[in-house]
Amino acid sequence: MAVQVMAEDGIDISHQQSTLIDPEFFAGADLVVTLCGDAQDRCPTIPQGTHHLHWDLPDAAQAHGDQAAILEMFRTVRDQIKQEIQTLAD
Repeated sequence: MAVQVMAEDGIDISHQQSTLIDPEFFAGADLVVTLCGDAQDRCPTIPQGTHHLHWDLPDAAQAHGDQAAILEMFRTVRDQIKQEIQTLAD
């Protein structure tokens, strides 16, 4: 469903895959953003001095209900992420 709702905004994520984050990745990061409930807890240790934001968004992959309700949850989360990014950019 993520592919579908992102395509609605003209973004093709059909070839994207999640990967494990190497803790060394954070060494060069200025900002780390975690999403959803336990992502903040499961994230590897973020180095001192690296700015960290946690956006406590619902995990759309855990949504329940019929297909329409689940699709709406994915849209809601997509729109919340867009809003957070816009706020960060401003």
